[in-house]
Parts: sequence; structure tokens; C-alpha cells
Amino acid sequence: MDKPSLDEARDRAQALRAKLDYHAYRYYALDDPEISDAEFDRLLGELQDIEARHPELVVPESYTQRVGGYVSPQFASVAHAQRMYSIDDAMTIEELDRWLARTDEALGATPERPVAYTCELKIDGLGVAATYRDGRFVRAATRGDGSVGEDVTLNVRTIGDVPARLADAGLAGLPHGGAGEAVEVRGEVYMAKSAFARLNEERDLAGKPVFANPRNAAAGSLRQKDPRVTASRDLATFIYAVADPAMVQVSTQAQFLDWLRSCGFSVNPHAERCESAAAVHEYCAQALANRNGLDYDIDGVVVKVDSFAQQQALGFTSRAPRWAIAFKFPPEEKETVLREIRVQVGRTGFLTPVAEFDPVTVAGSTIARATLHNMDEVRRRNVRVGDTIVVHKAGDVIPAVVGPVLSKRPADSVPFEMPATCPSCGSPVVHEEGEVAYRCISIDCPAQSLERLEHWQSRKAMDIDGMGPEMIGRLVDAGLLRDVADIYSLTVGQVAALPTGRTYRTRAKGHDVGDPIPTGRRTAEKLVAQIEASKSRPLSRVLFGLGIVHVGSSVADALATAFPSVELLRAATEEELAQVDGVGPVVASSVAEFFSIPENLEVLARLGAAGVTMADEPPTAPERPQTLAGLTFVLTGSLQGMTRDEAGAALKALGAKVSGSVSKRTSYVVAGEAAGSKLAKAESLGVPVLDQAALERVLETGEPPAPADPA
Repeated sequence: MDKPSLDEARDRAQALRAKLDYHAYRYYALDDPEISDAEFDRLLGELQDIEARHPELVVPESYTQRVGGYVSPQFASVAHAQRMYSIDDAMTIEELDRWLARTDEALGATPERPVAYTCELKIDGLGVAATYRDGRFVRAATRGDGSVGEDVTLNVRTIGDVPARLADAGLAGLPHGGAGEAVEVRGEVYMAKSAFARLNEERDLAGKPVFANPRNAAAGSLRQKDPRVTASRDLATFIYAVADPAMVQVSTQAQFLDWLRSCGFSVNPHAERCESAAAVHEYCAQALANRNGLDYDIDGVVVKVDSFAQQQALGFTSRAPRWAIAFKFPPEEKETVLREIRVQVGRTGFLTPVAEFDPVTVAGSTIARATLHNMDEVRRRNVRVGDTIVVHKAGDVIPAVVGPVLSKRPADSVPFEMPATCPSCGSPVVHEEGEVAYRCISIDCPAQSLERLEHWQSRKAMDIDGMGPEMIGRLVDAGLLRDVADIYSLTVGQVAALPTGRTYRTRAKGHDVGDPIPTGRRTAEKLVAQIEASKSRPLSRVLFGLGIVHVGSSVADALATAFPSVELLRAATEEELAQVDGVGPVVASSVAEFFSIPENLEVLARLGAAGVTMADEPPTAPERPQTLAGLTFVLTGSLQGMTRDEAGAALKALGAKVSGSVSKRTSYVVAGEAAGSKLAKAESLGVPVLDQAALERVLETGEPPAPADPA
């Protein structure tokens, strides 16, 4: 096979950077990963290989050149005293051995003078840095992007094992006894498994959605706007690092951990000093064997050169220390029997096969189902109903089917095939030749209806707080909801009387033990008020909420700008729709199809009669001169101090058009931190790129970007 050309390598590198940025955002910013750590590391490894073969393709914004993570605009930004680096991963013992051998060679190790390593458990939590001045706690921040984090000082103050003042024994290990000195220590905020179980039980009893795993619970708890919520969540810490080792009067990592204990910090008790590769192996094997017996989640072992002097000699790459590596545990795998491949129908009619198997405990919790994604994936994994299958949790979080144990396959098993008719409504299933997706085309499909209801109330659509999946399920079961228009006929009395699915455990006024607990008037009033408020959402949000195939929030915004009423949009031809920037023929065909279905038009008429926005207000005279009229901007990446939506609104106030996609007609692309594929496309098309400083000058002066502005 021929080696890829430079152009092919460049295209693949750009695609990998976009994928890595997207999945890093899901993990760090949303605490909602879509892929496993192993799959993320595989993508990163492929990008590293390409850049190693073609150094000319390395760019500063590449994920290989920076620390993963994001800074939320919800909190004030904090600059770390020193950069918080990532740690490179070893996915196998062989990779770990190669790193140990390279490190020993770089440090001139001999049998008489071996390199010592400190091994520590890799805690699955949220990285945090805490600053102490004159021995007193003054500030805490998340890791963020490595250089800048989120200020979570008030929340960290509520964590019981974070000392408000360093103990005298620890202060004695700082210059001048800590007087006039500031020291930044680092570690992990986590939630114990037992605390996680209690929290989810409490949330379930209160009718609130439960957390997926302890890490998500810890991250969500630390990022609360109200510190009282954080205080109620029973968080804990393990501290293991310092921004500037020269601040502490010790010379090794093992000694440093002892110093942390003398200060009053919580330090993991399982750290060990190892003087050989065999000792490191033994530590990793013991940690893997004992992981499920711990009351907190770990996903590997961090191996560090023990000597601070040797650490300094090895230094850092652009994103990670050369003196440390994280040996990642392989996912725990169990065998079970696949009983059924059930097909789910999504909001837009796409059919997804889901494996249903005998319950089995994996990585500390019981799983009984896992998505198989699509028909191609079913064929690739070669699984059949009745098979004994191997399952694991990808990244110790997401249930996944590894594959079948072929030696245990029943003789009468048959390959799985997607149904010809929708399992929810019986309508024909459409599958275009060469496409992966199978889709139900019926607008009346009950399964799609449920998904559409959930999409309609989501934050980027109509943003109806309190109408989550559980509430929608109860309303549907009660016969009160069939489509999105039904939401606007709900009354306080109807919602208040809804059963919550729980029963009274003790006698209460007017209720006996075992009586169903209703939703209640207070909750119902809040929900109905939220529904009323949603009527005034702009047309773009309505269009996005309708769940039209291929219409995301940016396309909905473009359509509402070009056709500022439902009537105008309905009357537009496919050719007219396709002319809208960011739409094109595929999206235009989908929009036209949506407005050609009588059932959809009936729902829109009922929404309009209920008072939901069907047309945006005519634009008033602009408050600022429209100095950017005729210019089209595309925003990508994260901005400091403002969201992309806020920046887009400010540009529109000056007359600019803001698009969600880059084309030859784009005037400028604004590239923030972790900009992805849109930046790459702008560079390939020769579209001028602005950094945040240039954007801020444009917004301040109201003048188009000067030729020197592009980054």
C-alpha cells in the first residue's frame, strides 16, 4: 500500500484535530463523553504519528501541542501560577516498558544507580488547583485549558478535607515559614462511590434526573453557581502536585507527598516508591486487582520520576511532562448472553439497534443494554441474538459490546436484519443504497413524537425548565401530550395531579402509606409559567425546536433571517431555500418536505393559535450605524469573557450577517481557543481569520477589520 501523500496527510490531520476538539469539549466542558478514553487516545496517537512523519503540518492549535480542557464562561477566569500539563498515556504494559526504558536511558540509569519512580493511583475526578498565601486558602480553580481555569473558590471552600489554613508542620517546609509566600497545590476533586449512590437515591426520590457516574456528579457539583449545593454533595480531594516544586523544601515526589500530609491535605494512601520496572509492574497489577474494592473510581496508575532534579532535567513537551506517564487500565470485560437486539426510533426517525443482555456488573455498576449504533456496526461486531458476548464500559463509563464468543454461538443463530417496518408505528422503513441510516418516514410515529417533545423543550430550542424526559413521559402516559402543540394547553391542575411514580412511605395529611405521590401545585405552577414564557422565543428557536431533519440551530437562524415568518418559509421554493447561506440543496429539500406534510401544518397552526412566535418582529431602526452591513462572519472556538452567541449578537447589531458555515462568500472567520474544522476550511479557502483581540476592536470601534487584523 502506498504511503499517503502530503495533501492526504494534511486532510487527515485536519479531520483528526476537529474530532479531538469536539470530543474534548464533550468530556471537559459538558462532562458527557461520546467515546471512550481509549478511542480518544487512538485518534490522538494517529495525529501524533502524522505530525511526526510531517513536521511541517504541526500547527500551534493542534491538540498535540496543548493541554486538553475548556474554560466555561459561567465562572471568572483564573490564570494558573504555572501551566497545568496533561500526562501522556500508556495503553499497554509494552508502552509503559518502552517509556521506562527511554527514561532510564535519558537519566543514565545503571544497575547500581537505578532511577526511582513514585507510583500513584490515577483518580477519575476533576483537576483543581488551590492557592495558599501566608498559609491560608485564598483561591481555587479548575484546570481549564491548562493556562487558565474557572474560579471555583467559593465551592472548594465547602469541601471538608480542604484545609482553610496549612498546619504548622507544613508551613515549616516553606521559605520563611510561609510568611509572604504563595503556593499553588494541585490534585483531584472526586465523589466517593458511596456518596454517589446516596446522591442518586436522593435525586431519584425527588423526581430529578440521576448522574451517570461519580465523575460527572463531581464535575457538576463543583461547577454549581450556588456553593450551598456544592456543600450538600459530599465531595472530597486527593492532592498530589505543586505548581513550583522549588517552593517546597523537599527533593523527591515521595517526600513531597509526606509534606502535603503534614500540611493537612488529603493524600492518597496507596502511593509507593519503586526502584525497578518489575516493582512498577507489580504496583500496576495490584492497583488493577484492587480497583473495585476502593470507594472511589480510578482508571489507571500515574508513574513519575521520583527525583525533582531528574524531573527538571527531563523537562516537558508542548503538552506533557517527559518525567511522568499514565498507565491506563484496560476496560473490565465480562461475558453475558445477548437476549434481544431491540430497535429504537429517534426524533428524526432514524432506527438504532440496541443490545439487550442478561444484567452483569462491570466496573462497579450493573449494565443490561448497550447501543450498537447502526447496522454496519452490528455486522462489524458480528453479534447475534443468543450469542454469549463480551461487554465492557468504554472509558469505564459507557456500556459497549466488544463482540461474540464464537465458540459458544448457538447452532441455530441467524444474522440480525433491520426491520422493514417501523417497530413503533408499522410504517415502511427507508434505507438509501450506500447510506448507513435506516429511517421511519411517518410523522405520526409515536416514538418520534416522544423524542420531538424532548427536543422541543431543550435549552437551545424553547428552553422550558422543568419539562425534562421524566415529566414528558408522565404527561404522555397520562394522555395529555401527543405533539408539541399540546404543551400549550396544559393547566396547573392537570400537571399538579400527575403521579410521580413514587408512593408515600409514611402517613401524611390526607394520605396513607402506599398512596401515589402527586407532582404538586408548586411544581405545576412553575412549569406552566415556563411554558408561557417559551411562547416569546424567537422564530429561529421555534424552527430548531420543530426537529426538521438537517436543521440545526445555525441553519434555523439563517432561515429565520432570510424568511422571518412561517408563512414566508412555507411559501419558499426549494431553489429559494437553497440560496440561503449555509443551507444548500439537501437541507432545502428536507425543509420543503416538512412544510408539505399536512400534519405538520396543523401542528404549526395550533402553535400559532396558542401564541407561540410564528413571525419575528419587524426590525426596528438600528441603534448603532450598520457599518458591517454586507459582511458575513463565522465564529469558531471558545472566546474569553463572552459566548459565541453574545459575540454574534454584537456583530449583528452592527449590520453583519453571522453564519454557521464557512464558504467562499464568508468575509471573516473569528477563531477563538480550540478552533476546529471551520478554521481549517477558512485557511484552505483563503478567508481572512480574526483573533479575539481583532474581534474586540471591531465591536468597540464599529469599523470593519483593518488589513492587519487577521491572525
